[in-house]
Parts: sequence; structure tokens; C-alpha cells
Amino acid sequence: MPAVRSGIGTFVSRWGVAALLGGMVCIAAAAPPYSVTPQQRDAAEQVAQAGVPLTELAPNAPERYTVQRGDTLWDIAARYLQRPWRWPQLWGMNLQQIRNPHLIYPGQVLLLTRAGDRAVLQLAADTPPTVKLSPRVRAEPLRDLGIPPLPLGAIEPFLADVDVVDTDTHEHAPRIVAGPQARVLLGPGDRAYARGQYGAGDALSGDALEAPVGRPRVLSIYRNATALRDPETSEVLGYETHAVGRAQLARSERVVEGPDGQPTVVPATVDILQAREEIRIGDRLLPQSGRDTFLYIPHAPAAPIQGQIVKVHGDALRYAGQNQIVVLNRGRVDGLEVGHVLAVLKERTRLIDKTDEVRPDLLLPGERNGLMMVFRTFERVSHALILQITDGVQSGDRFANP
Repeated sequence: MPAVRSGIGTFVSRWGVAALLGGMVCIAAAAPPYSVTPQQRDAAEQVAQAGVPLTELAPNAPERYTVQRGDTLWDIAARYLQRPWRWPQLWGMNLQQIRNPHLIYPGQVLLLTRAGDRAVLQLAADTPPTVKLSPRVRAEPLRDLGIPPLPLGAIEPFLADVDVVDTDTHEHAPRIVAGPQARVLLGPGDRAYARGQYGAGDALSGDALEAPVGRPRVLSIYRNATALRDPETSEVLGYETHAVGRAQLARSERVVEGPDGQPTVVPATVDILQAREEIRIGDRLLPQSGRDTFLYIPHAPAAPIQGQIVKVHGDALRYAGQNQIVVLNRGRVDGLEVGHVLAVLKERTRLIDKTDEVRPDLLLPGERNGLMMVFRTFERVSHALILQITDGVQSGDRFANP
């Protein structure tokens, strides 16, 4: 939903937040709650006392930089710091001028000042001033006003269509069993019939999927689930599902007395709302997962962690590059959380030392290959976005603390 700007009054409601900006009011509906944690604020305040050591700066940190449309917080941090995930230091350098780093806008000019062995980052005095406009109403997405922490466009489509479920959920997921007039291929607007169980209880009967008043119950339709296997043990860590469409629950599955007096199952009724490809008999249904809005704030894990990449996302892709998504064999039970930055390591390589007459086998160490950030976690696996990379990333590559 777009934001509405007006020059009159300031309005706050349960559906949005309004703030007076340069004589204009922004009303935001479901805007990303970019905020700052107490730990990050504490770190920034400590740095703000005297700036950061010059040794923390990137070698080519610019003296002056104008924020561009399309920049991210990670991009700007990488311009100034050797370790971009330590963005509180970057924020701390301009704490007095920029109270919240998520409220940095295109056109603002950042100025780097060195004093002794410390550095301070501030808004330049010649940053274009705020221009007051006459009252008017205009619609525009609120998140376009400031720069995001990361390239959200690489993540958001993925959040809507991909999920990970455990073995029991996958095996008991409800399935489409019939279509109108015995058709086997269905599309938007068609009515279908489904039955089965989801987890331990009925998915299409009872209260499990009863839609709240005024809010229809929407289901994701998926066809094939990919088993995610640990690269070392081959254990199935979960099943990855890709939505091929969406349906709305019209009537729940129930049991009635049949013509012969015996209990008979009446399948649930669902209406196909959306289809990326034709829906087939046998396709499975899951409750649609919510699109949680996370604070994608990069930070290093507090405890040591290591693991391997399970797979690279993409049709027949073997290698992943920058801004591509990979699956990790570690999840919430292993301590991974949204925002964790991890170092990607090259796989150790075996070779023969041809300079030695004995020809011994050598094992080259796994060197650091880049950085990635966890943006979604499940019980035993996680999804991560490649942020920086030297060579392509592939299944089996290892990761560790940055």
C-alpha cells in the first residue's frame, strides 16, 4: 500500500505511522520497522565519543560521498569500513547528525574527517537543504524515501514463494484430489476439491484452517518438494517447497453418512486464486506462510559457528554469485539468526606436489571467498544472501564466522 503525503496535520493510527517531514506528512501502512537495537546503540555511542581508529577504515574510504538512489546500508558501510557488518561504528561516527542509520536519503553528502589516529563521518554542511512545498497529496511507497539495509529486491520475491517444512509436514500435506468435470489441469477461477492431513491435525477440517471472520484462509499450492540433505551426513534436514499457485478455502473437509449408511468423506472445497503454471491433481497444499518483515541488520555471530552450503538457488545453477541465494545446513537450533554475517570459504583442494620426487598428496586450506548474510532461518536450515564474493560459491563450500 502506498504512503500518502499531505501538508495538513499529523495523523497516527493502528494502520500507519505519520511523521512531519519538511511541512509534509507521511502516513505509512505496513512500512518496514527499521529500528536500532540497544546493543547497537551502545556500540555506536561508544564510538561516537572519539570516532573510529583509522585501522578500521577501508583502504579507499572516500573523503566525500553523495548517497545515491539504489544504495544500501551495506554498500555505504563497505565503502568506509573493512568489516561492513560492523555498521554501528559507521553510524557512531555520525551519531549526532544521523540518529537512525535507516533514515539516510539519496542526495545527502557524507564527509570523512581524520584527526590523529581517529576518523569521524558527518553530513556535509553543503548537503542540500530541505525544501518546503505547498500542501498537496501524492502517493508513493514509503520505503523509497530512505535507503534499505540490503538489496531487498533480491529477497522479497523469494520470501513469498519458497518455504521449508519438516518430513512429517511434507508427507501429510493436503492434496488436490479432483477438479470440475473430471479435469486434471486447473487454473485461476476453477474450483477444486482436496483432502488430507497437515501435521498432526486435519488441515482442511475442524478449526485448523477456519478463516477468521472477514479474512479468507489462503493456501499455497506446491508440486514437488526438494529434500535438503546435509552435505556430510546425507541426512534430510527438511523439504523445500516452491509455490506454483494459491487457493482459498471455501468449505472444510467433513465426514457425512453416505447413501449406504456408512461414513463418507466429503473433500474440502478450494478456489484457485493464482497459478504460475497449470495446477494438477495431486498437487499439495500448505497454509500460506506470513511474509515477516525482519530488521536486516548485519552482525557477526556471538559464538563460533561453521557449516556447509546445501544448495544454490536457481534453475540448474551450480555456482552462486553476488546477490544470489544459498541454503545452509545450520538453522535456529544451531544458533543462527536473521542478520548473521558469515564468511564463505573455498573448498579445500587436494593436489600432488610435482616438485617432490616422492609426489606426496597435499591439502590446500579453504581460503575465504566472500561474505553472506542470513535472512531467513528454519529449524535446521537457513537461507543466506551472497553479499561479496571472489569466486563462485557451490554446494559443499564451507562457512564460518567472518
